[in-house]
Amino acid sequence: MAEAKTKPAAKVSKRKAVTAKKTKKVKTKLVKTDVETAVQTVVEQEKEKRERVLTSRHKRMVEKAKVRASMPEAAPAPQPDVEAVRITDVAGVVYDAEEYQKMVNMYDATIRDIKEGEVVQGTVIGVTRDDVIVDVGFKSEGIIPITEFTQPLNIKVGDEIEVFLEQIEDSNGQLILSKQKADFMRVWEKIREVHDSGDTIEGTVARRIKGGLVVDIMGVDAFLPGSQVALRQVPDFDALIGQQMQVKIIKINKSRRNIVVSRSVVLEEERESLRSTLLNEIAVNQIRQGVVKNITDFGVFIDLGGVDGLLHITDMSWGRIRHPSEMVSLGEKIDVKILDFDEKTSRISLGLKQMTPYPWENVEQKYPLGKRVKGRVVSITDYGAFVELEKGIEGLIHISEMSWTQHIKHPSKIMNVNDEVEAVVLSVDKENEKISLGIKQMEPDPWITIEEKYPIGTIVSGRVRNLTAFGAFVELEEGIDGLVHISDMSWTKRIQHPSEVMKKGDKVEVKILRIDHENRRISLGYKQLTEDPWSEIAKKHAVGTECLGTITRVMDRGVIVELDGGVEGFVPTAQLGRKDLTDPTGVFNPGDEIPLQVIELDRNQHKIVLSVSAYYKKREQAELDSFLTKHPVEKTTMADAMPEELKKAAESAPEDTSADTHSDESTGSETPESDSPEKTE
Repeated sequence: MAEAKTKPAAKVSKRKAVTAKKTKKVKTKLVKTDVETAVQTVVEQEKEKRERVLTSRHKRMVEKAKVRASMPEAAPAPQPDVEAVRITDVAGVVYDAEEYQKMVNMYDATIRDIKEGEVVQGTVIGVTRDDVIVDVGFKSEGIIPITEFTQPLNIKVGDEIEVFLEQIEDSNGQLILSKQKADFMRVWEKIREVHDSGDTIEGTVARRIKGGLVVDIMGVDAFLPGSQVALRQVPDFDALIGQQMQVKIIKINKSRRNIVVSRSVVLEEERESLRSTLLNEIAVNQIRQGVVKNITDFGVFIDLGGVDGLLHITDMSWGRIRHPSEMVSLGEKIDVKILDFDEKTSRISLGLKQMTPYPWENVEQKYPLGKRVKGRVVSITDYGAFVELEKGIEGLIHISEMSWTQHIKHPSKIMNVNDEVEAVVLSVDKENEKISLGIKQMEPDPWITIEEKYPIGTIVSGRVRNLTAFGAFVELEEGIDGLVHISDMSWTKRIQHPSEVMKKGDKVEVKILRIDHENRRISLGYKQLTEDPWSEIAKKHAVGTECLGTITRVMDRGVIVELDGGVEGFVPTAQLGRKDLTDPTGVFNPGDEIPLQVIELDRNQHKIVLSVSAYYKKREQAELDSFLTKHPVEKTTMADAMPEELKKAAESAPEDTSADTHSDESTGSETPESDSPEKTE
C-alpha cells in the first residue's frame, strides 16, 4: 500500500506570526477583564442595595419618632380596624387586633427617641469593679468607666443620673456614654458666665496630679497649676486635699473640656485690699495679731493681713534662744508689737519681748551684792559659764571665780549646760546688763589661813606637778602649789634646768620660804634643807688658793669647773693661759683637769672665779708651754674660712692643666708662651 503523501504546510512569515501572537494575548486579556468587571459590579450593586435598605430604614425610624413626638400623649390617634389581615409571629401564633396593639404600645414605650450629642436621663442597672451599666431607654445599655465618677464612689443600682450620648452604636452594638461630659455640659453655661464676668467660684481640691491639683467645680474637674495655688511656695500639696477654696477661672476650652483656675489671683486681690487698709491703720507701739508665715535662722516673718513684718530673733525674748522655732511654729497666730514702720519701703519691725516687762528694772534690789542665787547653766565658753537667773537675766561665772585652789583649764571640767548651780552675786551692771557671779565664794578662802597651815620655815612634802625653765611647781595639797626656783635648788651648782635635780611626779621635801597673799604664791626651797656650805667653802677656797678643777661645761666666754667638794667655779676665757684665745670651744673639753688659782670669791653670790694664767705666773715657762701643748689652738686659714659650697667647688675643679698642654702638643698645635703653666705659675 502506497504511503499517502503529506502536503507540506505553507510557510508563515515572521511578521505575521508576531501579529497573530499579539492578537491572541489581547483577546485573552479582554476576556479576563470582562469577568472581573462583572464581579465587581455585582458586589457594588449588593453593597449599594444594603446601604439603601439601611438608609431607608433609618429614615423611616426617624420619621416615626418625629410623628410620635408631635402627637399628644393623652389622645393617641385611633388605629384603623383591619379585619382582613392576619397577624402572626415567627412561630406562627395568630394575634388579634387588641393583642397586636398592646404589643406595639409596649415596644414604643421601651424604645426612646434619642440623638447623639445630647444629655439624656438614665438609670443605673449595674455597678462592677471597672464599669457602671446605665439604661437610657434604648435597645441596648451603655457602659461608663467607673473612673468618670467622683471618689469615693457613691453610686448604686437604681440611681438616676444624667449622661452624655457620644455614639448610638459602637462596633459591639452598645451605646457610648460619658458621665464627665454630661457634668461638663450641664454646668458649662454657668462656668462660661463666671469666666466672662471675672467672678470667683468655690471649688474643692479633689486630688493631686503632676504639676498641680484637680479642683472640683460644680461637679467638673478643673486644673489648678502648682504656681497658682498660693502666693508663696506650698511645701505639701497633699495637705490641701479636701479643702474648699475660692478660685478664679483664667482659661476655658469647651471642645477639650479644659478649665484652668487660679487661687493666687484671688489671694493677691485680697492681699492688696487688706494691705491698703492695714497701711492706713498701722502705727508704732500698736499691738496687732499676725500669723507666722516663715521661720529663718535670724527671725520670723509675720503676716499681719496683707503685709509681712519681721520679728527678729533678738526681739523675741529677753532671755537666750538658739532658734526662733523654739518659741513659734508655722501657721501659729501670735500678738506682736509694732516697733518701727517705714512708709516708703513698707518695712515693719515687730517685737514680742516688748510685750512683757523689762526684766532688768530694779535688778539691784532683786540681786544685791553678796546674795546667794540659783540658776541654770545656758552657755559655756573658754572664759566662763553663763547662768540664767530668770527669763531675760543672765550672770557670768568667770573661770577665775570657780575655785580658790584648783587650776581649771576649761569651765566644762566642773559644769555642763543645763546644770543647776548656786553662786554668789559679785557685781551688777544695769546699764550694760551684766551680772558677775562666783561659786568659789560659797566656801571660805583657804589663802586667808594659809600661814597658819604652812608657817614660814616649815619643811613639807609634795609632788612635783610641773617643770618650767625657771623652776618646778610642787603641789602641797589639792589646789595649793608652791614654786621651787632654779636658784633655790643647789648651794654649789649652777642648775641649767630643774630636770637636773627633780623629775615630774617625784615626791620631794621642800621648805616654806615666802607667802604672797596678794598674788597667791608660795616660794619653796630645796637647797635650804641643808646648811649653807659657803662659810666652809670660803675658808677652803680663799683668794690665792691653788687647786685642781675638772671641766664640766665649755662656753664661748669660759669654762665651768668642778672643785673638790662639789663646788663649781668659773674660768673666763682670758684666764685660760693663752692671750690669743677667743673661744675655748675645741681647745678645752669636758672632763679635762686643769690647774687653777682662786682669783675671786663672793660668798653672798656663791661665786668663785679661777685662773690658769695666775697659776702659771709663779712657775717656769716650760711648765706653761707643756700645758699649752696639751691644749693647742688650731690656726684658721683662708681656706678654712671659706663657705662649704666654695670648698666643694674648688675641690671639684681640675688641679693641673698639663693634660691639656700635652693634648695640644699631640695635635701639633703650639701653646702660647704667655699661657704656659710655668709662666702662669
